[in-house]
Amino acid sequence: MTKILLTGAAGFIGSHVAEYLLDQGHQVIGIDNFDDFYARSIKEQNIMACRQKPSFTFIEGNVGDVALFLPEANFDVVIHLAAKAGVRPSIAQPEQYIDANLCQTMALLQWMKVHGMHKLVFASSSSVYGNNAKVPFAESDPVDHPISPYAFTKKAGELLTHTFHHLADIDVINLRFFTVYGERQRPDLAIYKFAKAMLDDQPITLFGNGSTSRDYTYVGDIVQGIISSMEYVMSNRPVFETINLGSKNPIRLIDLVHSLEEIIGQPANIHWMDMQDGDVDRTFADIQKAGRLLHYTPNISLMDGLTRFVAWLKLNS
Repeated sequence: MTKILLTGAAGFIGSHVAEYLLDQGHQVIGIDNFDDFYARSIKEQNIMACRQKPSFTFIEGNVGDVALFLPEANFDVVIHLAAKAGVRPSIAQPEQYIDANLCQTMALLQWMKVHGMHKLVFASSSSVYGNNAKVPFAESDPVDHPISPYAFTKKAGELLTHTFHHLADIDVINLRFFTVYGERQRPDLAIYKFAKAMLDDQPITLFGNGSTSRDYTYVGDIVQGIISSMEYVMSNRPVFETINLGSKNPIRLIDLVHSLEEIIGQPANIHWMDMQDGDVDRTFADIQKAGRLLHYTPNISLMDGLTRFVAWLKLNS
């Protein structure tokens, strides 16, 4: 049985990771602060099944206070998914994102150093690529031009993990997630908002002209990438890698809407608006490195993933 500290355990991705690990017989200690970015009740529902498992322990609080919650604890690996999410809100509240995504990550790394823990999987983001001119986006591409505070904090988080890899001998895999969607998706994200509005016969808002594109990646594929990263970092030493997890199949915004129209069975009432600050034109993951190191192969097509999501949404709204 592996003992795992999982931060952000009650979130969209974290709750899926927690369930998978528990089903595989691992011991999971989850931390989440129920950030008010969206309703606490949603996160409570996310981890309801986990709370029924004797091998799951939940701690409510900030990651930066981990030394208070777990002063003597020792873990085989830390999976750090906790972060303050949202590109657009980060523009209005950059100091909150720096505190949550950098200062608290620093405290977690310091705690790992003090207790001699050497294995970390860190959740970064495709937002670090900004408006990268080259496609697909490869891990070796320069990422020195973030266009939102959120993107900046994720790139800075990668630099922090490298610093502690160097100073404290911590083995690290930084995972750059590409537009994750699926059951339990945050209600502020596009697929959730579009599908909910269409099911309620309400208009949807599209920014730009519909030509922007995203590398939408189903949450089940992301979970498999995280688990493979955990296994890789635990089995190898020394490790410092940054790896994309995407679908390698960017979809235009208007085509995403057409897919939802087909699944839901009714046309969308579209309200068009100008592009917003912080939004990138496209994301497109080069996943060759993930395939080589992690044997990562995304298996769920966009239509299959959207169909699963819409079925879940109908039952949960």
